[in-house]
Amino acid sequence: MTISLSANRRDADEVAMFHRPAGFFEDLQTVLVDLIELHLQAKQAHWNVVGMNFRDLHLQLDSIVDTAREASDTIAERMRALDAVPDGRSDTVVAATTVPALPAGLIGVRQMVQMITNRIYAVVGTMRTVHDGIDAADPSTADLLHGIIDALEKGAGCSNRRTAPPRPCHATLHGLRRDVR
Repeated sequence: MTISLSANRRDADEVAMFHRPAGFFEDLQTVLVDLIELHLQAKQAHWNVVGMNFRDLHLQLDSIVDTAREASDTIAERMRALDAVPDGRSDTVVAATTVPALPAGLIGVRQMVQMITNRIYAVVGTMRTVHDGIDAADPSTADLLHGIIDALEKGAGCSNRRTAPPRPCHATLHGLRRDVR
């Protein structure tokens, strides 16, 4: 009996874990803190939006909260899968976020739509800024960014197209569900 040895088989010491380029995990950390900040600001907005048709925006803000929370968890879990240590502590988020601060107090529907849309685009801008470097190093992680960008932009589009009477849109990481009537 003859046993055939594969010439293609590598030695165990030739197999290496993912090697990140400089700045790779730092870029993912920036995305993470911006997503956490968006989640928190959208929840704050949810509690403090006032005015005509506030309930429809209230529901949309819940959807944005869910999308941002899911996305931050996706990024943090990806970081762990690549052996990085995500940091979502409140002190870290406050110190590192690039998202504009949300003012305290009650905010009217129209102004809140503009503010939240602006914050969504700020987070998307962060992801677009780091995308090419991440894509060059790890296309799988870049694919995650694509999905998150798509979901957030759909949420921003739903928020931004508010007309009387508005209908809530529900964006998720898995795509846009039909408008709820």
